[in-house]
Amino acid sequence: MKECKIIAIANQKGGVGKTTTTFNLGVALAKQGKRVLLVDIDPQSNLTTYLGWYNQDELKLTLTDLMKQFINDSPIQTKEAILHHKENVDLLPSDLDLAALETTLSYAMSREYCIKNCLESIKRNYDYILLDCQPSLSMLTINALACANSVIIPVQSQYFATKGMTELLKIVNKIKRQINPELKIDGALLTLVDKRTNLAKEIEEQIRNNYGSVLKLFNTQIPIAIKTAESTSSGNSIFLYDKNNKVAEAYFSLSKEVLDSAKKYSKDAITQVR
Repeated sequence: MKECKIIAIANQKGGVGKTTTTFNLGVALAKQGKRVLLVDIDPQSNLTTYLGWYNQDELKLTLTDLMKQFINDSPIQTKEAILHHKENVDLLPSDLDLAALETTLSYAMSREYCIKNCLESIKRNYDYILLDCQPSLSMLTINALACANSVIIPVQSQYFATKGMTELLKIVNKIKRQINPELKIDGALLTLVDKRTNLAKEIEEQIRNNYGSVLKLFNTQIPIAIKTAESTSSGNSIFLYDKNNKVAEAYFSLSKEVLDSAKKYSKDAITQVR
């Protein structure tokens, strides 16, 4: 059986398209026959809401409950917490209580591996697990990076888009050295791109000049479109809301880049073994 790949969608800046990317990339991968789990690691629960579960208080179990079970050394009931979306992706939901849990997590043993342990029993059921991280370099984000194979960094096509990226890269490298030696960066993804302006080209050049030696840019760029914003209130991905939209085309293109990257990674791993 092929090994599951876990990808963290991370950037400490808010409003860069992390949640939109997590959902739509997940659906695009599912459309290509991949078994996909989305994990909401943000107390704001935007991903959970986006997928159509608007009242988190009514959910049987959330990520908060699973992490409490780990902290209390109780059986972790991950399978019971998973929700099934009509677009062939699964969701491990979040709720507002996750924010309060983060304080408790700071004092827990093996605190960096809490989410990793919550996912351990169900990893074999999926080809891809996408982690929607909160917009901060918190203990929750560190947990996500501790269990991920790689990171995708959405970068909004605006001035000061790269502000804070140096700090994020430092955290990724520190986690790679001390906690998760398998962690790598898949690349930066330009989002909310307005093709009518030259700004995207300027931001792309800025990233290449400042981070080109350590960070690749995905060829795919996600355009800005009103349909994307509309889909977030419908409980549907952009594919179901408007499958012919240019944003849908872009996320499908991104999924192909992600799959190609995974194939290359597998070939490199086999070569190293030989």
